[in-house]
Amino acid sequence: MNELLSKENLDYQERAREVAEKYVRPVAAELDRTGEYGWEILEALKSYELTGAWIPKEYGGQDAGVLNLCLIVEQLSRACGGVGVAFAVNALGSFPIIIGGTEEQKQKYLPPIAAGDSLIAFGLSEKPSGSDAGSLRTTAIRDGDDYVLNGQKKWNTNGGVASTFTVYALTDPERGMRGISAFIVEKDTPGFVVGKREDTMGIRTVPVNELEFTNCRVPASQLMGHKENVGFKNAMMTLDRARPGVAAQALGLAQGAFEWALRYTSDRRQFGQTVMSHQAIQFMLADMATQIEAARQLVYHSARVIDSGAANVNKIAAMGKVFATDTAMKVTTDAVQLFGGYGYCKDYPIEKYMRDAKITQIYEGTNQVQRLVIGRALTRELKELTDGLDVKVEHFPEHESGDK
Repeated sequence: MNELLSKENLDYQERAREVAEKYVRPVAAELDRTGEYGWEILEALKSYELTGAWIPKEYGGQDAGVLNLCLIVEQLSRACGGVGVAFAVNALGSFPIIIGGTEEQKQKYLPPIAAGDSLIAFGLSEKPSGSDAGSLRTTAIRDGDDYVLNGQKKWNTNGGVASTFTVYALTDPERGMRGISAFIVEKDTPGFVVGKREDTMGIRTVPVNELEFTNCRVPASQLMGHKENVGFKNAMMTLDRARPGVAAQALGLAQGAFEWALRYTSDRRQFGQTVMSHQAIQFMLADMATQIEAARQLVYHSARVIDSGAANVNKIAAMGKVFATDTAMKVTTDAVQLFGGYGYCKDYPIEKYMRDAKITQIYEGTNQVQRLVIGRALTRELKELTDGLDVKVEHFPEHESGDK
């Protein structure tokens, strides 16, 4: 349903759809098989003026906001979830600079990203800490005009193709998460190595790598915002802004899988009629369509809230991510079921949607962590709600002890 989208929104959506159909869908299976990055797709995105849509105009972008970013990611992911995240992760990597960078840092790093000439990755997660980002162990110790970085990052999407990295490290280890700072690190910096590429189940076209820092000297000018110990806040603000992009990837995967299932069940004949003619199948398709539309409205709403400049967006961003990604996993699994045995075979495109969908429940904060975020927000809201209410809550009486 596009009734609530503006002309600008529809324009971004249509351009992204055209790239997806002309350049992504024909090569999606091959990119999945080989693990090659879609460089020709990147060139198409540049020619359609879609790169850097989220970056402010003064830095070469289009200042189109999070909603238009989501519309682009959704359409790309309808054809290939890996291509969708390959696009979206450039927003994840550049949001820290947009949020907390100095004017000089913005002028240096954002224009090449906006033009599609430079790719960027986001270095937060580590092996020991995983979703507990506040427990990271990579250190950055000041030494003259440099910071010396030591440590390892895990699960860095775009790692093997990026030329710039936003990296989080402890500048004051004794303060824990309050001692985390953010840095901008260039690929060829001595002591920095892009390590092992993960052999992932899905999103195989985009490289996911380890990052290794061994006495890596980073100029103090690369400290984000030239401020120490504000990195954790920068990372959390970044993730709040980026989570609708993950939700949009999941939404596109669900929509793409649903369209294949709809087509297949309307063509495939069993027991003398199309599979879709059976009431049980119609019920499945109806539930899938309803879940997708509900997810779409929540994803778009979360993006609009962020674009409005609202101060507290972590709850709605987490809600959109949880609901859309859980929906994607269910819809893609049901789509495989509707294909029957063919759905389990790589000769058909549907199994790839299920493989690509799974990671959306995991990265940028697992869905279990997102539910914690939502629960804590509800706890805060409960206090605000009850402070102004003069209501006596009756409790059930305790059972008396002893036999009667």
